[in-house]
Amino acid sequence: MILHKNHGRRGLTAISVAAGLALLLSGGCASVHTTQGGAVGVDRTQYMSSLVSSQDLQKEANQQYAAILAQAKAKNLLDVNPEQVARVRTIAQRLIAQVGVFRPDAASWAWEVHVLSTQEINAWCMPGGKIAVYTGLLIQIKPTDAELAAVMGHEISHALREHARERVSQQMATSVGLSVLSVVTGSSAVSDLGGQLSDVMFTLPNSRTHEAEADRMGVELAARAGYDPMAAVSLWRKMAQASQGKEQPEILSTHPSADSRIADLQAAAQQVMPLYQQALQPQQAKPGK
Repeated sequence: MILHKNHGRRGLTAISVAAGLALLLSGGCASVHTTQGGAVGVDRTQYMSSLVSSQDLQKEANQQYAAILAQAKAKNLLDVNPEQVARVRTIAQRLIAQVGVFRPDAASWAWEVHVLSTQEINAWCMPGGKIAVYTGLLIQIKPTDAELAAVMGHEISHALREHARERVSQQMATSVGLSVLSVVTGSSAVSDLGGQLSDVMFTLPNSRTHEAEADRMGVELAARAGYDPMAAVSLWRKMAQASQGKEQPEILSTHPSADSRIADLQAAAQQVMPLYQQALQPQQAKPGK
């Protein structure tokens, strides 16, 4: 009888788990369009978990960004070189001025741009527009302004498309045990949202789909801002050269490169070249002047 009762309890638990899974899969994620397609036509439907809101992820990103800046400041590694900071922020401002093409609300984000003194070749943009550029990128790669715009435009595009939120949603979908526990018991499945954000931002590689989207959108942002979009091609060639015979640049560890990437960048650059040429044209004088 005891075995029979235990079996019944296990059966009831299995039913509860199955019901939880069904609820999770049917109502846990929603299809969204985070951005407009732009000239490059990035219009893939994304699926986001209802357990991870944009607001929650941005709040966590703000906290992590503040902690990173505080640590860098304590070590005298934050915005050390005024010329570097001015250069990076000037390029960022021109790119940010174009984000409305993809999502108008991003123009009102609380954007921040800082330069961190470290030998790592890296740059990133957290959810909500928190940007960091490492001096290793500036010193070792020696990017032109247009090449630096390609890097920053790429990272900004990840934020615009909310790729971090999408990847956290995917992590949750695959963490069956935690997700089922959340459904069955009503506990929160986002208790480690900070750890998951850190993983997708700094540890786990981006998918080829996310990279292709960020490449295309970044090229368009740069072109609209008046930077030669072909610089994205020369930039990633420099990145590849920097990894030959040496430790792979940090930015490449989370940005997988494929043989077709250069060709894709070239195609996207050609597509937005008219936007770049238009941006270079002097503004027409206003009527009456």
